[in-house]
Amino acid sequence: MKNISVFEVIGPNMIGPSSSHTAGALRIAQAALGMTARPIVAARFTLYGSFAQTYRGHGTDRALVGGILGYNTEDPRIRDSFAEAERRGIAIDFVADADTPVPHPNTVDIELTAAGGERIRITGVSTGGGAMKIVRINGVEVDFTGEYHTLIVEHIDQPGMVRHISGCLADHRINIAFMKLFREEKGQLAYAVVEADEPISSQAIDQILSSADVRSAKIISLRGESA
Repeated sequence: MKNISVFEVIGPNMIGPSSSHTAGALRIAQAALGMTARPIVAARFTLYGSFAQTYRGHGTDRALVGGILGYNTEDPRIRDSFAEAERRGIAIDFVADADTPVPHPNTVDIELTAAGGERIRITGVSTGGGAMKIVRINGVEVDFTGEYHTLIVEHIDQPGMVRHISGCLADHRINIAFMKLFREEKGQLAYAVVEADEPISSQAIDQILSSADVRSAKIISLRGESA
């Protein structure tokens, strides 16, 4: 089957939408998917600003659903993402909120429910040209783009966590390009966002998870081909 650009997902009767409303939106959803460990059973998308006003016409809705299905930005299945979500038994809900002020017009909240009841809520911004950044995870303000090999470590804010995470990666010869820490308050839930030059191995993840203060460690990959 011939691949098409994401700008064609709406169909031949439409002029291709902007990359910020399609490719960027899909990558936000890809990042949300990467933060879950089990199959998705429900997804709720709350769109703000221009996303709320144009999401149907620009194909933002199909792109977001395609992202949580694991599609990449050039996958022809994006046009049928709603049907595929229904086939997989994933309940999809869209909420358009054009009234709540947001710092960026292309903003979306994604709440995913996975099998077993696990929930993740992220806020992402499509910044233009297909790029995006994640600005909130479960209420904690963060900042990463997924342009590098990205690791999200959820942990309790305790002394020595930076040394533990960076030491585990060094043991596996993984070079850290950027590392940022975000927390709700001292001693509470925190996230370490590591952006690395190399892929992060499962062995390195297992070593990071060996700490009792680490709740989860998940790789966000926006580079791979569709499953």
